[in-house]
Amino acid sequence: MTAGVPLLDEAIGARQELTVVLPVQLLRVPDWAEGPFPFELGSRRTDTRTRSTYFAPASARALYGAPGRPRRWHQPLDVKHDGMHLLGVELLRAATARNPEHALAVLHFSVDRPLLPVLRALAGRWPDSADEPLTGPFDPAGLLAGIADVRPPGAPFAAARPYTIAFMTPTAQHAPALRAGREGELPATADRWLWQLASRSTPEDFPLPPETADDQLKYTVRISADWSALVLRQGAAFLGHRPDTGTGDFYEFGALHSRTVYLDALLLGSLQRDHIDELTDELSEVFDSARLAHRVAGLERNIAVFRSTYWRQHLTAHGPANDLLLAFQNQHRLPARFHEILAEAADYSRLVQTQESQQISGALGVLTILGLPLGTALSILQVLGDDSTAHLLIALAVSVAATAAALTTRYGRLVLSSLRGGEGKA
Repeated sequence: MTAGVPLLDEAIGARQELTVVLPVQLLRVPDWAEGPFPFELGSRRTDTRTRSTYFAPASARALYGAPGRPRRWHQPLDVKHDGMHLLGVELLRAATARNPEHALAVLHFSVDRPLLPVLRALAGRWPDSADEPLTGPFDPAGLLAGIADVRPPGAPFAAARPYTIAFMTPTAQHAPALRAGREGELPATADRWLWQLASRSTPEDFPLPPETADDQLKYTVRISADWSALVLRQGAAFLGHRPDTGTGDFYEFGALHSRTVYLDALLLGSLQRDHIDELTDELSEVFDSARLAHRVAGLERNIAVFRSTYWRQHLTAHGPANDLLLAFQNQHRLPARFHEILAEAADYSRLVQTQESQQISGALGVLTILGLPLGTALSILQVLGDDSTAHLLIALAVSVAATAAALTTRYGRLVLSSLRGGEGKA
């Protein structure tokens, strides 16, 4: 690094915003205001009504709920500690079929000290992990006491650390992040800074191999010449590429978007990931029960509900939110995993149909084996006009003997085997 140019772990941006997302278990509906946190900029207020116009109706319902059935609540706060300012907390109900109390807590901060060490601490990276930001007045357990349980989740694939969304704009001294002119070339160091903010790491933590750097950065979203975004598995980041001039600068609007509609795109991706994780786990347990048909029917219903309610790859007519959601999905392989779920569920459905067909065929075979000798005997007696009770009982006995003999044949054994197999698994 050139002398006099700060390293990212020492740099303080002109504007630094941080959003922390962590899973919780909802204990009760909070007595907070309904809807997402309504950040304001001039006359613009990003409440439920405003944000719902940005998203497609199905996506808006997943993120905000419907009239009379809210899914989101917020509480403004004003807590300052150790160079961080907590502006408010949100809760988004993220119920799944197996975990109806699942929710996502969202904490909104402004940061007045170097941002990267804060992110490294949230990621548990040594030595910054010793300076855990979510303690003291920022401890989620205290902020959500009596409302939500913040103990680490035990669900499959559960994230061990909170998801972070960082927003940073440079000053004129932050040359590694700046374009050469308003629309000039972007230096390679800008994407390295963006990577560090999104991955919550320094080159010492994770030296990015130059041979694979392009693959690691391929999901970078160039929102405009002024700023870029990068979405990774454990975090996302927004980085400006020209000096922030302060009050009245476009970056005020950029910061607003990163905290609201762009955050919501990533939250929808989190909802999709959690449901796909649960469906994957449910698939692995299909054969744990003898009632295969019942388990597969429940699985197919859960897939249909997820597909109808949450599975969206197009959120809005506005491009960046879609690009951010697609980047999140690709980082977690959600499209490929959902395709695998559909294929595996279809295989199980065919297996159930095959077993049911075998049961039906077996039942028809038993009726044939039982009915043919008896029907033949009764028909003979009827033709002969024989009304003797003794002869009728003899005919029945002969029919039973003929049926027992038929069941010892290869066909009879196949019928019995088909019935036993169906009863054992359906």
